[in-house]
Amino acid sequence: MTLSHNPDKYPHQKGWRAYQAHLRRNQKTAEISRKKRLRRRLIAGGLVAILSLLLVTSFWPDGRPKAPIGPATAKPGEAQASGSAGQTVLVKKPDVHILLGKTHLMNVVQEPVRVSFDHRPYLVHTSLDIDLQEYLIHKLDRVNSRYIGIVAMDPDTGRILAMVGFNKINPDADPCLLADYPSASLFKIVTAAAAIEEKGYTARTRLKFNGYKHTLYKRQLTDKSNRYTSAISLKNAFAQSVNPVFGKMGALYLDRQDLIDYGNAFGFNRGIEFELPFSKSHLEVGAGTYERAEIASGFNRQTRISPLHGAVIVSAVVNDGKPVEPTLVDHIDDTDGHTVYQSSPRFLTPAVSAKTARELEKLMAATIKSGTAKKRFRGHTRNKVLKRLDLGGKTGSIANRKHDARFDWFVGYAAEKKGSEKIVVSVMVAHEEYIGIRAAQYGRMVIERHFKEYFAGKDHPEKKQPKG
Repeated sequence: MTLSHNPDKYPHQKGWRAYQAHLRRNQKTAEISRKKRLRRRLIAGGLVAILSLLLVTSFWPDGRPKAPIGPATAKPGEAQASGSAGQTVLVKKPDVHILLGKTHLMNVVQEPVRVSFDHRPYLVHTSLDIDLQEYLIHKLDRVNSRYIGIVAMDPDTGRILAMVGFNKINPDADPCLLADYPSASLFKIVTAAAAIEEKGYTARTRLKFNGYKHTLYKRQLTDKSNRYTSAISLKNAFAQSVNPVFGKMGALYLDRQDLIDYGNAFGFNRGIEFELPFSKSHLEVGAGTYERAEIASGFNRQTRISPLHGAVIVSAVVNDGKPVEPTLVDHIDDTDGHTVYQSSPRFLTPAVSAKTARELEKLMAATIKSGTAKKRFRGHTRNKVLKRLDLGGKTGSIANRKHDARFDWFVGYAAEKKGSEKIVVSVMVAHEEYIGIRAAQYGRMVIERHFKEYFAGKDHPEKKQPKG
Protein backbone atom coordinates (compact mmCIF):
# COMPACT_ATOMS: atom_id res chain seq x y z
CA MET A 1 0.00 0.00 0.00
CA THR A 2 1.33 3.42 -0.89
CA LEU A 3 0.11 6.89 -0.19
CA SER A 4 -1.02 8.71 -3.28
CA HIS A 5 -0.20 12.38 -2.86
CA ASN A 6 -1.70 15.02 -5.07
CA PRO A 7 -0.68 18.62 -4.27
CA ASP A 8 -4.24 19.74 -5.02
CA LYS A 9 -5.75 17.30 -2.52
CA TYR A 10 -3.17 17.62 0.25
CA PRO A 11 -3.72 21.09 1.76
CA HIS A 12 -0.70 23.35 2.23
CA GLN A 13 -1.57 24.06 5.85
CA LYS A 14 -0.81 20.44 6.69
CA GLY A 15 2.77 21.03 5.61
CA TRP A 16 5.60 18.84 4.41
CA ARG A 17 6.34 17.48 7.92
CA ALA A 18 2.73 16.32 8.34
CA TYR A 19 2.81 14.72 4.90
CA GLN A 20 6.03 12.85 5.77
CA ALA A 21 4.57 11.62 9.09
CA HIS A 22 1.43 10.44 7.29
CA LEU A 23 3.57 8.72 4.66
CA ARG A 24 5.68 6.94 7.31
CA ARG A 25 2.56 5.60 9.05
CA ASN A 26 1.24 4.21 5.77
CA GLN A 27 4.61 2.73 4.85
CA LYS A 28 4.95 1.02 8.25
CA THR A 29 1.54 -0.62 7.85
CA ALA A 30 2.36 -1.68 4.30
CA GLU A 31 5.72 -3.10 5.37
CA ILE A 32 4.16 -5.33 8.03
CA SER A 33 1.69 -6.65 5.46
CA ARG A 34 4.41 -7.25 2.84
CA LYS A 35 6.59 -9.07 5.37
CA LYS A 36 3.80 -11.53 6.08
CA ARG A 37 3.21 -12.08 2.36
CA LEU A 38 6.93 -12.56 1.76
CA ARG A 39 7.19 -15.28 4.42
CA ARG A 40 4.22 -17.09 2.86
CA ARG A 41 5.75 -16.88 -0.63
CA LEU A 42 9.16 -18.16 0.44
CA ILE A 43 7.66 -21.01 2.46
CA ALA A 44 5.30 -21.91 -0.40
CA GLY A 45 8.15 -21.63 -2.88
CA GLY A 46 10.26 -24.05 -0.89
CA LEU A 47 7.42 -26.58 -0.81
CA VAL A 48 6.84 -26.20 -4.55
CA ALA A 49 10.53 -26.80 -5.25
CA ILE A 50 10.59 -29.94 -3.10
CA LEU A 51 7.42 -31.34 -4.62
CA SER A 52 8.60 -30.56 -8.16
CA LEU A 53 11.87 -32.34 -7.53
CA LEU A 54 10.15 -35.38 -6.05
CA LEU A 55 7.64 -35.64 -8.87
CA VAL A 56 10.06 -35.09 -11.73
CA THR A 57 12.79 -37.33 -10.39
CA SER A 58 10.51 -40.19 -9.28
CA PHE A 59 8.57 -41.16 -12.42
CA TRP A 60 9.03 -41.79 -16.13
CA PRO A 61 6.46 -40.13 -18.46
CA ASP A 62 4.40 -43.38 -18.50
CA GLY A 63 4.11 -43.34 -14.72
CA ARG A 64 6.82 -45.92 -13.95
CA PRO A 65 9.13 -44.96 -11.06
CA LYS A 66 12.68 -44.02 -11.97
CA ALA A 67 15.87 -42.98 -10.23
CA PRO A 68 16.62 -39.25 -9.95
CA ILE A 69 18.61 -38.00 -12.92
CA GLY A 70 18.50 -34.20 -12.70
CA PRO A 71 16.44 -31.05 -12.14
CA ALA A 72 13.05 -30.32 -13.67
CA THR A 73 12.64 -27.83 -16.47
CA ALA A 74 10.42 -24.81 -16.16
CA LYS A 75 7.11 -24.57 -17.95
CA PRO A 76 6.87 -22.01 -20.75
CA GLY A 77 6.72 -18.53 -19.23
CA GLU A 78 8.21 -19.57 -15.90
CA ALA A 79 11.59 -18.32 -14.72
CA GLN A 80 14.16 -21.09 -14.41
CA ALA A 81 17.14 -20.67 -12.12
CA SER A 82 20.34 -22.58 -12.76
CA GLY A 83 20.35 -25.64 -10.51
CA SER A 84 16.76 -25.11 -9.35
CA ALA A 85 14.05 -27.71 -9.31
CA GLY A 86 11.43 -25.98 -11.40
CA GLN A 87 11.68 -23.05 -9.03
CA THR A 88 9.68 -20.06 -10.21
CA VAL A 89 10.33 -16.45 -9.25
CA LEU A 90 8.37 -16.01 -6.03
CA VAL A 91 9.34 -12.68 -4.55
CA LYS A 92 8.04 -9.48 -6.11
CA LYS A 93 10.14 -6.35 -6.41
CA PRO A 94 8.35 -4.28 -3.73
CA ASP A 95 8.95 -7.12 -1.24
CA VAL A 96 12.70 -7.40 -1.76
CA HIS A 97 13.50 -4.61 0.69
CA ILE A 98 11.67 -6.64 3.36
CA LEU A 99 13.90 -9.62 2.61
CA LEU A 100 16.97 -7.38 2.71
CA GLY A 101 15.96 -5.94 6.06
CA LYS A 102 18.52 -3.45 7.31
CA THR A 103 21.16 -4.54 4.83
CA HIS A 104 22.81 -1.55 3.16
CA LEU A 105 23.68 -1.78 -0.52
CA MET A 106 25.36 1.60 -0.68
CA ASN A 107 29.13 1.41 -1.23
CA VAL A 108 29.07 -2.34 -1.87
CA VAL A 109 32.50 -3.62 -2.95
CA GLN A 110 32.08 -7.39 -2.65
CA GLU A 111 29.68 -9.81 -4.33
CA PRO A 112 27.43 -11.57 -3.52
CA VAL A 113 25.93 -9.85 -0.47
CA ARG A 114 24.81 -12.32 2.19
CA VAL A 115 21.56 -11.62 4.03
CA SER A 116 19.30 -13.51 6.39
CA PHE A 117 15.51 -13.51 6.42
CA ASP A 118 13.38 -15.51 8.83
CA HIS A 119 16.56 -17.31 9.98
CA ARG A 120 17.37 -18.45 6.42
CA PRO A 121 20.44 -17.30 4.47
CA TYR A 122 20.21 -15.77 0.97
CA LEU A 123 22.77 -14.53 -1.56
CA VAL A 124 22.06 -11.15 -3.19
CA HIS A 125 23.67 -10.63 -6.59
CA THR A 126 23.60 -6.94 -7.52
CA SER A 127 23.95 -5.13 -10.84
CA LEU A 128 26.83 -3.01 -9.51
CA ASP A 129 30.12 -2.57 -11.34
CA ILE A 130 32.43 -3.25 -8.39
CA ASP A 131 35.46 -1.69 -10.10
CA LEU A 132 33.51 1.54 -10.64
CA GLN A 133 32.22 1.40 -7.05
CA GLU A 134 35.71 1.13 -5.60
CA TYR A 135 37.00 3.92 -7.82
CA LEU A 136 34.26 6.34 -6.74
CA ILE A 137 34.49 5.46 -3.05
CA HIS A 138 38.17 6.29 -3.18
CA LYS A 139 37.40 9.67 -4.80
CA LEU A 140 34.77 10.87 -2.29
CA ASP A 141 35.54 14.23 -0.66
CA ARG A 142 34.52 13.56 2.93
CA VAL A 143 36.19 16.69 4.29
CA ASN A 144 34.17 19.43 2.60
CA SER A 145 30.89 17.58 2.03
CA ARG A 146 27.90 16.95 4.28
CA TYR A 147 26.18 14.61 1.84
CA ILE A 148 27.23 12.93 -1.39
CA GLY A 149 24.99 10.73 -3.52
CA ILE A 150 26.20 9.25 -6.82
CA VAL A 151 24.05 6.99 -9.02
CA ALA A 152 25.03 5.58 -12.41
CA MET A 153 22.50 3.56 -14.38
CA ASP A 154 22.14 1.73 -17.68
CA PRO A 155 19.10 3.49 -19.21
CA ASP A 156 18.28 0.53 -21.47
CA THR A 157 17.73 -1.87 -18.58
CA GLY A 158 17.49 0.23 -15.43
CA ARG A 159 20.43 -1.69 -13.90
CA ILE A 160 22.27 0.42 -11.33
CA LEU A 161 26.00 0.33 -12.11
CA ALA A 162 27.11 2.49 -9.19
CA MET A 163 25.45 3.65 -5.98
CA VAL A 164 27.98 5.42 -3.81
CA GLY A 165 27.27 7.82 -0.99
CA PHE A 166 28.47 9.65 2.09
CA ASN A 167 26.33 11.02 4.91
CA LYS A 168 28.20 12.97 7.57
CA ILE A 169 25.08 13.52 9.71
CA ASN A 170 23.72 9.96 9.65
CA PRO A 171 26.18 7.40 8.24
CA ASP A 172 23.46 4.72 8.16
CA ALA A 173 21.20 6.73 5.85
CA ASP A 174 21.75 6.39 2.10
CA PRO A 175 21.74 9.84 0.41
CA CYS A 176 21.17 8.17 -2.97
CA LEU A 177 17.67 7.07 -1.93
CA LEU A 178 16.50 10.01 0.18
CA ALA A 179 14.29 12.63 -1.43
CA ASP A 180 15.51 15.24 1.04
CA TYR A 181 17.35 17.55 -1.31
CA PRO A 182 15.96 20.60 -3.17
CA SER A 183 15.79 19.82 -6.88
CA ALA A 184 16.97 23.35 -7.74
CA SER A 185 17.47 23.88 -11.48
CA LEU A 186 17.04 20.20 -12.27
CA PHE A 187 13.34 21.07 -12.43
CA LYS A 188 14.07 23.13 -15.53
CA ILE A 189 14.06 19.77 -17.37
CA VAL A 190 10.40 19.36 -16.44
CA THR A 191 9.53 22.98 -17.27
CA ALA A 192 11.26 22.75 -20.65
CA ALA A 193 9.42 19.50 -21.43
CA ALA A 194 6.07 21.13 -20.61
CA ALA A 195 6.86 24.17 -22.76
CA ILE A 196 7.95 22.02 -25.72
CA GLU A 197 4.85 19.81 -25.56
CA GLU A 198 2.23 22.40 -24.59
CA LYS A 199 3.55 25.52 -26.36
CA GLY A 200 5.40 24.03 -29.30
CA TYR A 201 8.78 25.38 -28.26
CA THR A 202 11.96 23.99 -29.81
CA ALA A 203 15.61 24.38 -28.91
CA ARG A 204 15.72 27.37 -31.29
CA THR A 205 12.70 29.24 -29.88
CA ARG A 206 13.69 32.83 -28.98
CA LEU A 207 12.70 34.07 -25.54
CA LYS A 208 13.11 37.44 -23.83
CA PHE A 209 14.06 38.46 -20.33
CA ASN A 210 15.13 41.51 -18.33
CA GLY A 211 17.74 41.75 -15.62
CA TYR A 212 20.38 39.29 -14.54
CA LYS A 213 20.34 35.66 -15.64
CA HIS A 214 20.47 34.08 -12.21
CA THR A 215 18.06 36.27 -10.25
CA LEU A 216 14.28 35.99 -10.05
CA TYR A 217 12.50 39.21 -9.07
CA LYS A 218 8.83 39.90 -9.59
CA ARG A 219 9.73 42.78 -11.91
CA GLN A 220 11.38 40.22 -14.21
CA LEU A 221 8.11 38.36 -14.69
CA THR A 222 6.51 40.60 -17.31
CA ASP A 223 6.23 40.58 -21.08
CA LYS A 224 7.32 44.18 -21.38
CA SER A 225 10.29 44.92 -23.61
CA ASN A 226 12.64 47.86 -23.42
CA ARG A 227 16.22 48.71 -24.36
CA TYR A 228 17.47 46.50 -21.52
CA THR A 229 15.60 43.41 -22.73
CA SER A 230 17.74 40.45 -23.82
CA ALA A 231 16.78 37.68 -26.23
CA ILE A 232 18.05 34.12 -25.96
CA SER A 233 17.20 30.73 -27.44
CA LEU A 234 15.58 28.07 -25.27
CA LYS A 235 18.69 25.94 -25.77
CA ASN A 236 20.99 28.61 -24.38
CA ALA A 237 18.57 29.63 -21.63
CA PHE A 238 18.56 26.02 -20.46
CA ALA A 239 22.32 25.56 -20.85
CA GLN A 240 23.07 28.75 -18.92
CA SER A 241 20.21 28.12 -16.46
CA VAL A 242 18.60 31.55 -16.98
CA ASN A 243 16.08 31.90 -14.16
CA PRO A 244 13.85 34.72 -15.49
CA VAL A 245 13.23 32.87 -18.78
CA PHE A 246 11.97 29.78 -16.96
CA GLY A 247 10.25 31.89 -14.32
CA LYS A 248 8.22 33.62 -17.03
CA MET A 249 7.24 30.23 -18.46
CA GLY A 250 5.78 29.21 -15.10
CA ALA A 251 4.20 32.57 -14.35
CA LEU A 252 2.84 33.57 -17.76
CA TYR A 253 2.85 30.79 -20.34
CA LEU A 254 2.23 27.47 -18.58
CA ASP A 255 -0.71 26.63 -16.35
CA ARG A 256 -0.19 25.48 -12.78
CA GLN A 257 -1.68 22.13 -13.79
CA ASP A 258 0.89 21.80 -16.57
CA LEU A 259 3.71 21.94 -14.03
CA ILE A 260 1.94 19.42 -11.80
CA ASP A 261 1.13 17.04 -14.66
CA TYR A 262 4.60 17.02 -16.18
CA GLY A 263 6.20 16.79 -12.74
CA ASN A 264 4.08 13.73 -12.01
CA ALA A 265 4.88 12.30 -15.46
CA PHE A 266 8.60 12.49 -14.62
CA GLY A 267 8.02 10.68 -11.32
CA PHE A 268 7.33 13.33 -8.69
CA ASN A 269 4.68 12.61 -6.05
CA ARG A 270 4.43 8.94 -6.99
CA GLY A 271 6.16 5.75 -6.00
CA ILE A 272 8.71 4.09 -8.25
CA GLU A 273 9.32 0.41 -7.49
CA PHE A 274 12.81 -0.42 -6.28
CA GLU A 275 14.41 -3.20 -4.24
CA LEU A 276 15.30 -0.84 -1.38
CA PRO A 277 13.12 1.69 0.48
CA PHE A 278 13.07 4.68 -1.85
CA SER A 279 11.27 7.85 -0.76
CA LYS A 280 9.05 9.74 -3.17
CA SER A 281 10.23 13.00 -4.62
CA HIS A 282 7.96 15.84 -3.57
CA LEU A 283 6.59 18.47 -5.93
CA GLU A 284 4.75 21.46 -4.51
CA VAL A 285 3.28 24.03 -6.89
CA GLY A 286 1.72 27.06 -5.25
CA ALA A 287 -1.24 28.91 -6.71
CA GLY A 288 0.43 32.31 -6.88
CA THR A 289 2.17 33.69 -9.95
CA TYR A 290 5.53 34.09 -8.22
CA GLU A 291 5.28 30.62 -6.66
CA ARG A 292 4.80 29.11 -10.13
CA ALA A 293 7.78 31.11 -11.37
CA GLU A 294 9.90 29.80 -8.49
CA ILE A 295 9.24 26.14 -9.16
CA ALA A 296 9.47 26.50 -12.95
CA SER A 297 12.97 27.96 -12.59
CA GLY A 298 14.03 25.71 -9.70
CA PHE A 299 14.29 28.70 -7.35
CA ASN A 300 12.48 26.66 -4.72
CA ARG A 301 13.38 24.59 -1.64
CA GLN A 302 10.05 22.82 -1.11
CA THR A 303 10.36 20.59 -4.19
CA ARG A 304 12.73 17.78 -3.29
CA ILE A 305 14.26 14.84 -5.08
CA SER A 306 16.66 11.93 -4.60
CA PRO A 307 19.75 11.18 -6.70
CA LEU A 308 18.18 7.89 -7.82
CA HIS A 309 15.13 9.74 -9.13
CA GLY A 310 17.45 12.13 -10.95
CA ALA A 311 18.83 9.19 -12.93
CA VAL A 312 15.30 8.03 -13.77
CA ILE A 313 14.43 11.49 -15.14
CA VAL A 314 17.45 11.49 -17.44
CA SER A 315 16.61 7.97 -18.63
CA ALA A 316 13.38 9.38 -20.09
CA VAL A 317 15.40 11.88 -22.14
CA VAL A 318 17.61 9.21 -23.75
CA ASN A 319 14.83 6.63 -24.11
CA ASP A 320 12.50 8.61 -26.40
CA GLY A 321 10.49 9.87 -23.45
CA LYS A 322 10.15 6.58 -21.54
CA PRO A 323 11.66 6.50 -18.02
CA VAL A 324 13.13 3.16 -17.02
CA GLU A 325 12.36 1.57 -13.67
CA PRO A 326 15.62 1.26 -11.71
CA THR A 327 16.87 -2.06 -10.38
CA LEU A 328 19.84 -2.78 -8.13
CA VAL A 329 19.43 -6.52 -7.56
CA ASP A 330 19.91 -8.89 -10.51
CA HIS A 331 18.79 -11.97 -8.59
CA ILE A 332 18.57 -13.47 -5.11
CA ASP A 333 19.29 -17.14 -4.46
CA ASP A 334 18.91 -19.35 -1.43
CA THR A 335 21.83 -21.50 -0.36
CA ASP A 336 20.52 -24.43 -2.43
CA GLY A 337 20.82 -22.36 -5.59
CA HIS A 338 17.10 -21.72 -6.00
CA THR A 339 16.35 -18.24 -7.33
CA VAL A 340 13.69 -16.50 -5.24
CA TYR A 341 13.90 -13.14 -7.05
CA GLN A 342 14.90 -12.24 -10.60
CA SER A 343 14.81 -8.69 -11.96
CA SER A 344 13.76 -7.83 -15.49
CA PRO A 345 13.81 -4.55 -17.46
CA ARG A 346 10.66 -2.49 -17.19
CA PHE A 347 9.76 0.92 -18.57
CA LEU A 348 7.38 3.34 -16.91
CA THR A 349 4.61 5.28 -18.63
CA PRO A 350 6.12 7.71 -21.16
CA ALA A 351 6.73 11.14 -19.64
CA VAL A 352 6.90 12.96 -23.00
CA SER A 353 6.90 12.17 -26.70
CA ALA A 354 10.00 10.98 -28.53
CA LYS A 355 10.10 14.31 -30.37
CA THR A 356 10.17 16.24 -27.11
CA ALA A 357 12.86 13.95 -25.73
CA ARG A 358 15.06 14.74 -28.71
CA GLU A 359 14.66 18.47 -28.08
CA LEU A 360 15.59 17.94 -24.43
CA GLU A 361 18.73 16.12 -25.55
CA LYS A 362 19.73 19.22 -27.52
CA LEU A 363 19.26 21.39 -24.45
CA MET A 364 21.31 19.06 -22.27
CA ALA A 365 24.07 18.77 -24.89
CA ALA A 366 24.38 22.57 -24.90
CA THR A 367 24.89 22.52 -21.12
CA ILE A 368 28.08 20.52 -21.63
CA LYS A 369 29.33 22.40 -24.69
CA SER A 370 28.62 26.00 -23.71
CA GLY A 371 26.64 26.08 -20.47
CA THR A 372 27.03 25.63 -16.74
CA ALA A 373 28.87 22.27 -17.04
CA LYS A 374 31.35 23.50 -19.66
CA LYS A 375 34.15 24.12 -17.16
CA ARG A 376 33.91 20.64 -15.61
CA PHE A 377 33.92 18.97 -19.05
CA ARG A 378 36.63 21.17 -20.51
CA GLY A 379 38.65 19.41 -23.19
CA HIS A 380 36.06 16.69 -23.74
CA THR A 381 36.36 16.97 -27.54
CA ARG A 382 40.07 16.08 -27.27
CA ASN A 383 39.83 13.52 -24.50
CA LYS A 384 40.45 10.03 -25.91
CA VAL A 385 37.40 8.62 -24.11
CA LEU A 386 34.93 11.52 -24.06
CA LYS A 387 35.44 12.46 -27.72
CA ARG A 388 33.81 9.15 -28.66
CA LEU A 389 30.61 10.07 -26.78
CA ASP A 390 27.56 12.25 -27.12
CA LEU A 391 27.23 14.08 -23.80
CA GLY A 392 24.45 15.98 -22.11
CA GLY A 393 23.67 17.28 -18.66
CA LYS A 394 21.96 19.72 -16.31
CA THR A 395 23.38 21.39 -13.24
CA GLY A 396 21.62 22.95 -10.29
CA SER A 397 22.58 24.65 -7.03
CA ILE A 398 20.80 26.19 -4.09
CA ALA A 399 21.67 26.87 -0.45
CA ASN A 400 19.68 25.48 2.46
CA ARG A 401 17.70 27.87 4.66
CA LYS A 402 20.49 28.18 7.22
CA HIS A 403 23.00 28.87 4.45
CA ASP A 404 25.46 26.45 6.03
CA ALA A 405 25.21 23.94 3.17
CA ARG A 406 24.93 24.39 -0.59
CA PHE A 407 23.30 21.68 -2.66
CA ASP A 408 25.09 21.08 -5.93
CA TRP A 409 23.57 18.85 -8.65
CA PHE A 410 24.60 17.26 -11.89
CA VAL A 411 22.46 14.88 -13.92
CA GLY A 412 23.52 13.76 -17.36
CA TYR A 413 24.02 11.10 -19.97
CA ALA A 414 26.74 9.72 -22.21
CA ALA A 415 26.03 7.71 -25.36
CA GLU A 416 28.51 5.98 -27.64
CA LYS A 417 28.65 7.74 -31.03
CA LYS A 418 29.45 4.57 -32.94
CA GLY A 419 27.64 1.98 -30.90
CA SER A 420 24.79 1.45 -28.48
CA GLU A 421 26.40 1.76 -25.04
CA LYS A 422 24.79 4.42 -22.81
CA ILE A 423 24.91 5.52 -19.20
CA VAL A 424 22.99 8.09 -17.15
CA VAL A 425 24.43 9.74 -14.06
CA SER A 426 22.93 11.63 -11.14
CA VAL A 427 25.09 13.32 -8.51
CA MET A 428 24.18 15.44 -5.48
CA VAL A 429 26.78 17.06 -3.22
CA ALA A 430 26.01 19.22 -0.18
CA HIS A 431 29.09 21.40 0.29
CA GLU A 432 29.78 22.94 3.68
CA GLU A 433 32.06 25.91 4.41
CA TYR A 434 34.36 25.22 1.48
CA ILE A 435 33.51 23.93 -1.99
CA GLY A 436 35.16 20.57 -2.59
CA ILE A 437 34.66 18.30 -5.59
CA ARG A 438 31.73 19.56 -7.65
CA ALA A 439 28.82 17.34 -8.66
CA ALA A 440 29.66 17.73 -12.36
CA GLN A 441 33.24 16.62 -11.64
CA TYR A 442 31.93 13.41 -10.10
CA GLY A 443 29.67 13.04 -13.13
CA ARG A 444 32.64 13.28 -15.45
CA MET A 445 34.57 10.76 -13.32
CA VAL A 446 31.75 8.23 -13.64
CA ILE A 447 31.39 8.64 -17.40
CA GLU A 448 35.11 8.63 -18.14
CA ARG A 449 35.85 5.61 -15.92
CA HIS A 450 32.92 3.56 -17.22
CA PHE A 451 33.68 4.15 -20.88
CA LYS A 452 37.44 3.78 -20.44
CA GLU A 453 36.83 0.21 -19.29
CA TYR A 454 34.13 -0.34 -21.90
CA PHE A 455 36.27 0.86 -24.81
CA ALA A 456 39.27 -1.12 -23.56
CA GLY A 457 37.18 -4.28 -23.73
CA LYS A 458 35.63 -3.36 -27.06
CA ASP A 459 38.86 -2.32 -28.77
CA HIS A 460 40.92 -5.20 -27.34
CA PRO A 461 38.51 -8.04 -26.53
CA GLU A 462 41.39 -10.51 -26.21
CA LYS A 463 42.65 -8.53 -23.19
CA LYS A 464 39.34 -8.18 -21.42
CA GLN A 465 39.31 -9.93 -18.08
CA PRO A 466 36.08 -11.49 -16.84
CA LYS A 467 34.65 -9.84 -13.72
CA GLY A 468 33.94 -11.64 -10.51
